[in-house]
Amino acid sequence: MLLFFTLGLLVHFVFFASIFDIYFTSPLVRGMTPQFTPLPPPARRLVLFVADGLRADALYELDENGNSRAPFIRNIIMHEGSWGISHTRVPTESRPGHVALIAGFYEDVSAVAKGWKENPVEFDSLFNESKYTWSWGSPDILPMFAKGASGDHIYTHSYDAKKEDFGAQDATKLDTWVFDNVKDFFHAARNNQSLFSKINEEKIVFFLHLLGIDTNGHAHRPSSRDYKDNIKKVDDGVKEIVSMFNHFYGNDGKTTFVFTSDHGMTDWGSHGAGHPSETLTPLVTWGAGIKYPQKVSAQQFDDTFLEEWNLENWKRQDVNQADITPLMASLIGVPFPLNSVGILPVGYLNNSDLFKAESMFTNAVQILEQYKVKMTQKKEVTLSFLFTPFKLLSDSKQLDILRKARSYIKHRKFNEVVSLCKELIHLALKGLSYYHTYDRFFLGTNVVIGFVGWIAYTSLFIIKSHSNLTRGISKEDKKPSHLLPCSFAAIGVSVAFFLLIQACPWTYYVYCLLPVPIWYAVLREFQVIQDLVASLFSFPLSHFVGYLLVLTLGIEVLVLSFFYRYMLTAGLIAFAGWPFLSQLWTRAKITSLSWTFFSLLLAVFPLMPVIGRKPDISLVMGSGLLVLLLSLYVVAYLIKRKNSFIKEDLLVHLLQMLSTVLSVYVVYSTHNSLLKKQGLPLMNQIVSWATLASSLVVPLLSSPVLFQRLFSILLSLMSTYLLLSTGYEALFPLVLSCLMLVWIYMEQETLQQSGVFSKQKLTSIQFPYNTEITQFRQLYLDDIRRAFFLVFFLVTAFFGTGNIASINSFDLASVYCFLTVFSPFMMGALMMWKILIPFVLVMCAFEAVQLTTQLSSKSLFLIVLVMSDIMALHFFFLVKDYGSWLDIGTSISHYVIVMSMTIFLVFLNGLAQLLTTKKLELRGKPKSHLI
Repeated sequence: MLLFFTLGLLVHFVFFASIFDIYFTSPLVRGMTPQFTPLPPPARRLVLFVADGLRADALYELDENGNSRAPFIRNIIMHEGSWGISHTRVPTESRPGHVALIAGFYEDVSAVAKGWKENPVEFDSLFNESKYTWSWGSPDILPMFAKGASGDHIYTHSYDAKKEDFGAQDATKLDTWVFDNVKDFFHAARNNQSLFSKINEEKIVFFLHLLGIDTNGHAHRPSSRDYKDNIKKVDDGVKEIVSMFNHFYGNDGKTTFVFTSDHGMTDWGSHGAGHPSETLTPLVTWGAGIKYPQKVSAQQFDDTFLEEWNLENWKRQDVNQADITPLMASLIGVPFPLNSVGILPVGYLNNSDLFKAESMFTNAVQILEQYKVKMTQKKEVTLSFLFTPFKLLSDSKQLDILRKARSYIKHRKFNEVVSLCKELIHLALKGLSYYHTYDRFFLGTNVVIGFVGWIAYTSLFIIKSHSNLTRGISKEDKKPSHLLPCSFAAIGVSVAFFLLIQACPWTYYVYCLLPVPIWYAVLREFQVIQDLVASLFSFPLSHFVGYLLVLTLGIEVLVLSFFYRYMLTAGLIAFAGWPFLSQLWTRAKITSLSWTFFSLLLAVFPLMPVIGRKPDISLVMGSGLLVLLLSLYVVAYLIKRKNSFIKEDLLVHLLQMLSTVLSVYVVYSTHNSLLKKQGLPLMNQIVSWATLASSLVVPLLSSPVLFQRLFSILLSLMSTYLLLSTGYEALFPLVLSCLMLVWIYMEQETLQQSGVFSKQKLTSIQFPYNTEITQFRQLYLDDIRRAFFLVFFLVTAFFGTGNIASINSFDLASVYCFLTVFSPFMMGALMMWKILIPFVLVMCAFEAVQLTTQLSSKSLFLIVLVMSDIMALHFFFLVKDYGSWLDIGTSISHYVIVMSMTIFLVFLNGLAQLLTTKKLELRGKPKSHLI
């Protein structure tokens, strides 16, 4: 059994990783030659301002008094430059956003393993192509463009990472630091001849990364006064820097200014997904080579932003985020970054038509170079008779378009050149995507074959080892045939040879060879399959079809709940009626009414708004108070039963109650401290981490009696959960745990009704110390319902707390009792534990259900894995890389969540067994507790 679970875990890791190999591989190719416009550029230098986390609407809209929050930038839009919206892509994080802005390509999700900071791969950038680049700002962003650059011409100046504190007194100091250091730099340059000569060179870049807006957005949300005031501070700072540049260079008219953002932010202060508030960022450019404002009478856009912002008479030019890279490169005359996929927005250029045509031609050749390299690479590793070229852009068509473009330039038909080059760029980008996803169908098919095989094998394993379904069928002993292993060995060798001659990566071998042993294991159980078919034929057809339809409907409801949270509400309402449909109502009225009440109460949570949008500390405090009242009632009840409640147990429960009181105080105290901008108190931080550390140890000190141990686990985990809560979700684990307790009673009643065994009191049942029940029964058909209940409760445990299948559903404010200084991995780990706490509560209840229904601790769990895998297979087919970025990101999130849930189930099952069965003794040796 251990071997089976180990193999299962390995298989699921492979299936989980496959999504990144199939949909998210690095888009970079090597071997291109640099391309640059062969004409003098309009600017000698470029100044790039990136206001991290700035939404387009927050910059462009007018405040309640009809005034702009950024009067200087708005004056630029109306009198000096060009403007528009820059459309970013998923994931809307700082690192991918800056890579798109400065390198011109959209980074793959492998960067998440580096926390969006370090380089997963080295890449070319505008900074690398410049003669010199000076940058100021966050230590999370600046180093990634300096590391790996050719030469030592990129200079970075960053503040200490500890300054990125969401609980700090004033986050605008991060931007003030940048502006002050730029001023000091230019002041020092006047007295440093070497530096003075460098900053007077051509083809140089100054990069100012402004993190204050993003920090205030996370800490206080974009609707806050802090966020809006920070925009005004940035606007003032930009005005001073522009004035300083003009003065320093004697108003020579050779400086270009670009103001933009890496990503936006949701109303609840997060980003990462594809919501418009995250993907719409501002772009304002002015100075050398930039077109002056253009007055227009009407503009056609799918939105109503122009009217809302009162900018309908000034021409708006939207771009994709990567398009800003070729714009900046053409303005200062440096080669376009080698892997840039941006399309030059010629509408922003104020230059000759010849310059625009030549720049567009250079852009087209640069992207075509990538296409040719990508095609050559794919052709070299594919058998000639299997290679299918991209038909829309053949070699002859490439030459024809390039010759025609050159001819148009010669005959001064510049508008035709721009149109023709745009056509070539679009074809080349389609071709790049075609070759980048060339193996997607092949890999996807192999993963699906492996997935289906694993589900089939697990199902057969359950039937063979844990049911009586095949026991009554007569079996003839047959000698094992060598034909089957020899056939699969031959298939495996053939597949490996096929991959070898195509020089495929090692991951291809994993995805293509994994189905071979899986399906061999399935077909080895041919006798079981025959027995199963024979058993099913003896089963009434109407019953079989009915059970199958109900199970299919249940799984589809779970799949739909990932898209529509209210489907969980519908499911819980259906659950509430279960006692009345199964006639349990006649046997156990109080238990049935309790089940119905808590099912309906839990059904309210999926209808609540997404977590973090409306924080309410009073609900967290109220939840803590309810936990304390429940604790007092339970302790009083247990004290009355003196024979089962000893002093050590009382001490443990009192300690947990004290921990709950401390958690409530820390939440209240931290909230007030952050409101006053006094940061996170050190004592609060110590208490929070101590509570977290003890939450998995203290339950092991409590009595192994089922009811007492489950209650102890709830108290310990609730203390931590309160510290990680910001609103109504603090009530969720309490209601969920009440329903789980009633579920245990309900399952007892169900088995007693069917006459399987007599009912035992939960206050007398003890969790076994050896984690295995010595006498357990085989699976019945009703056990499939129990497994479905578990899967449903696990999905509810995720979505019921206000999460959505998106990165942006996680509110950073949840971790402020533990830390406020930006640390992506630590914050991510804390938020992951917050998600897992309801899962742990459900799994502990599941352990109790297995114990009270006398089931093997593995048999039900295997059915749960099969159901989870069927859901995962659903989402594998639903993953998409087309449509809106919101749809793309959501489809990926769905698969990742359900696969993570499947993998985590194995660990959570082990953790639940540890929490429920182990007993730590303060004195003496641990004891075994048997039923």
